[in-house]
Amino acid sequence: MSVGRISRYSIVSSEEEGLRLTTMHGMNGFGNGKIHTRRKCRNRFVKKNGQCNVQFANMDEKSQRYMADIFTTCVDIRWRWMLVVFTLVFVVSWLIFGLAFWVIALLHGDLDNPAGDDNFTPCVLQVNGFVAAFLFSIETQSTIGYGYRCVTEECPVAVFMVVFQSIVGCIIDCFMIGAIMAKMARPKKRAQTLLFSHNAVIAMRDGKLCLMWRVGNLRKSHIVEAHVRAQLIKPRITDEGEYIPLDQIDINVGFDKGLDRIFLVSPITILHEIDEESPLFGISKQDLETADFEIVVILEGMVEATAMTTQARSSYLASEVLWGHRFEPVLFEEKNVYKVDYSHFHKTYEVPSTPRCSAKDMVENKFLVPSSNSFCYENELAFLNRDEEEEEDVGGGGRALANLSPDRNSRHEFERLQASRGLDQRSYRRESEI
Repeated sequence: MSVGRISRYSIVSSEEEGLRLTTMHGMNGFGNGKIHTRRKCRNRFVKKNGQCNVQFANMDEKSQRYMADIFTTCVDIRWRWMLVVFTLVFVVSWLIFGLAFWVIALLHGDLDNPAGDDNFTPCVLQVNGFVAAFLFSIETQSTIGYGYRCVTEECPVAVFMVVFQSIVGCIIDCFMIGAIMAKMARPKKRAQTLLFSHNAVIAMRDGKLCLMWRVGNLRKSHIVEAHVRAQLIKPRITDEGEYIPLDQIDINVGFDKGLDRIFLVSPITILHEIDEESPLFGISKQDLETADFEIVVILEGMVEATAMTTQARSSYLASEVLWGHRFEPVLFEEKNVYKVDYSHFHKTYEVPSTPRCSAKDMVENKFLVPSSNSFCYENELAFLNRDEEEEEDVGGGGRALANLSPDRNSRHEFERLQASRGLDQRSYRRESEI
């Protein structure tokens, strides 16, 4: 019975797409085969754009905790709210100190002598109302200094307020400018130019069944000390009967061998070998169609321009893992440079020779892997690319044709050797017709 898959780009499954077949073994180990049930497909934990599909609720003292770390709060909020906070902080400070200067002038009697008696010295010259006090506050904090209004030595309180406002203004400037600079320079947006393939694939690599996905960098600036991690998330019931809705299982991508650290200049295929320690060890192609898990992939590194650490995330549901597929090549050698064609970045092609059983069955039953010498899609593209370059360089010259003949002879020799090995011609056609 075939099982319909949801769209590869869906973030949260709909009710119509959410119901699909799943399998579970009989209770207490009794019964043969598997019991097929229907249940709703799990929601995505990490979205394709890297955002976590998590909502917090019933947090005690949330406002107090966020205000205690006000700098991080200002950096994390959206730009429109940041601009509102920036404007309000300065306007409120001007209003508070303007009100203070107006009260000082009122108590000293400056407002009762607007004409400026020669025998009367005000605290602040030319401050005859609240608007004038507000303008004097702006001039003091922003150090504009028009020279029309100024404080006198008549009132020590007014002198103290000028000094205090200057100090407070410097603190506000440092805080707001620092928050804006940190918000502008944070490496979160750098993750927008780090690319993950839309799908992950499972295929044979060096005689072993492997899970693979592709990562790429859309900028010429490098990601220093780039390394990858992956986790499989699925619900689990412990031996004691405890239900864990999001159990995180580490997926080894070569940490023990240093293969998790990559030189991300061109797109690279990340590989996870499905062995005895892999959480995918007992999953076959049929099991994958009804599986309920999510693979979260993470790429971390330092931005070359700012030396700040950035992290890019994505995830693959079970319906987004293609069994028996490989990624199309994206890196081609053209004369003296290597060309990366991102139009093939997300594309895959089918490999019919991929075993349909699980890696566990391959180990226990000693499954014979098809010959690795079969002519594959990557080899064909390499030959076609070489032929196109040679045809461009020929230009009708006899000398160029003479130089071309060894390559053609090597091509014919390669095909002759492949034919002598008894290759699966049907597989050759399936892969070369892409």
